[in-house]
Amino acid sequence: MIKKIITISILAGLFCTARAQYDPDKVNKKAKALYEKAYGIAMNGNYIESIKTLQDAIKIEPRYAEAFLSIAGLYFEQKKYMEAIEYYEKAKVIDSVWFKDYNLPYSINLAGIGEFQKALHAIGEFLSIPNLNEQSRKAAGYRLKTYQFAVDYSKQHPLGNYRFEPKNMGDSINSIQLDYFPSITVDGKEFVFTRRINANEELYESKFENGHWTKAQPMPGDINSNQGEAGANISQDGQWLIFTGCNFPYGFGSCDLYISYLTPDGWSKPENMGRQINTDAWESGPSLSPDKRDLYFASTRLGGYGGSDIYVSHLLPNGRFSEPENLGPEVNTIADESTPFIHADNETLYFTSAGHLGYGGTDLFMVKKQGKGWNKPVNLGYPINTIENEGMLVVAADGKTAFFGSDRNDTRGGLDIYTFELREDVRPARTLWVKGKVFDKKTGKGLPSGVELTDLSTREMVSRVQTDATGNYLVTLPVGKDYAFNVKRKGYLFFSDNFPLSQKAPDSTYNIDIPLQPIEANASVVLKNIFFDLGKFDLRPESTIELDNIFQLLKENPTLKIQISGHTDNIGKAADNLTLSNNRAQAVVKYLVSKGIEAPRLSFKGYGATQPVADNNTEAGRAQNRRTELQVISQ
Repeated sequence: MIKKIITISILAGLFCTARAQYDPDKVNKKAKALYEKAYGIAMNGNYIESIKTLQDAIKIEPRYAEAFLSIAGLYFEQKKYMEAIEYYEKAKVIDSVWFKDYNLPYSINLAGIGEFQKALHAIGEFLSIPNLNEQSRKAAGYRLKTYQFAVDYSKQHPLGNYRFEPKNMGDSINSIQLDYFPSITVDGKEFVFTRRINANEELYESKFENGHWTKAQPMPGDINSNQGEAGANISQDGQWLIFTGCNFPYGFGSCDLYISYLTPDGWSKPENMGRQINTDAWESGPSLSPDKRDLYFASTRLGGYGGSDIYVSHLLPNGRFSEPENLGPEVNTIADESTPFIHADNETLYFTSAGHLGYGGTDLFMVKKQGKGWNKPVNLGYPINTIENEGMLVVAADGKTAFFGSDRNDTRGGLDIYTFELREDVRPARTLWVKGKVFDKKTGKGLPSGVELTDLSTREMVSRVQTDATGNYLVTLPVGKDYAFNVKRKGYLFFSDNFPLSQKAPDSTYNIDIPLQPIEANASVVLKNIFFDLGKFDLRPESTIELDNIFQLLKENPTLKIQISGHTDNIGKAADNLTLSNNRAQAVVKYLVSKGIEAPRLSFKGYGATQPVADNNTEAGRAQNRRTELQVISQ
């Protein structure tokens, strides 16, 4: 019998059904000879020439079903699904009964173009063949499960007007080499990726200037070497970079994680992240949380749920990372999970998995924090996920712009980096940020300080970052919540602000330089996170964050005496405003006394509308005038 060129291994050993119309023994001899010739050409890897030869055979024998099937198989090998489908269907027209054996590869090609309902029908026909061998039934059963998932998913997540239109990032980023593993800072101004030149991987960067990406260059400093650096993740503030180094001298395993820091001379020489992070197994795919306090990565270390699991390690007060924690069975499976990416919202994690139900191969999933754990992973759906193996996904701070590496038909060379817009239901929270410099109000010198962001509704700390040595900081602000913002340093009054982003987010980010005041007589600070309902003096629950900061300040400075003052706008009667402001100041003092602060250290006074700091003719000005202040009486 004529050899088959169908190269899909799952076809081996198929039970052959009875022939209804097509008889391969009656095929023209010249056509058979061309078929044999095409087989030899295909075995040498020249699929294009093999297809041409098979088409010549079809010209001689128009009903040569095996030639049609072999052309389909060769297109399948090249992932040219549309062309493969065309030739499978031509073979089916010749003899639909004889074709039943080939419904399995036919279905895979249908799924390759997103025709999952048709694929489901085709696999059903295949499974109807009597006496299928176990291998074929198992392979078909797997495909049946993925096709049914795809059909159900499309019903639950209708695409609507969404269009998946990846755009090549162009010649500034991509080259004739392999370009992949993208990473971007929160402000969208620095883009880092891996470029493979011959067998060596190096880290490249591009800057966003004047509306365009600059020509990518090797990252400056001591970070690149002839060892190969790949899969880098740049911190949201652009100051740290963690990457994967494989088979490095003095490494602990096949691939380890390394860290480098931005200096005035470029990136520092990489440091192995040590035994807490790296093992004698494989560690890869690093992703830092926006506050640099959590490091997510993949590892094949012992004790996981499957081959590769995703772990998280937390930054300790001594500057080292903790023993990694497995993300648990909500995320990890008995198969491989890898390439985690934690978004700037610090709540949404994207990763690839071969274990969660999907379209085949590895799919991309999204999971969100839920208390101290994670909710159920959500498949990103077709056409982001396909029947192929999907790789790493990175999402910009805007929550909708995504980046990934792919070998689509418009690549400059092999893998290129593409960008596309995420479907709305699989987006993270849009994330703004506040950045600036903390400095001494009297001297102007930068102050290393702690910067805290707290969710006002839950009163849970969202992030805590440490400024750099000169006082510079960056804190991310996911929209959809209201935040208390506090900056602290021993020996200084704390600074507070709030960002109400639950209702409406601004179009721009915040730049706030913060002058901290040394603790001394007459120093004062506006307490921006003390809240009262209109016309009332009962402290609202979200005021607790600020009140506890005052309490901590007084505990750390046991001789400190302060006055709390209340102020209003000029709406209403002056006497009423004076009483209201006095009662509000007194409410703060009562809280502190209830926490154990000695009453003689505290005083309060209401000023009504007598000390405005802004114009009372505008709502914005009146809002500034409605305030609570802390003033140092003595140390």
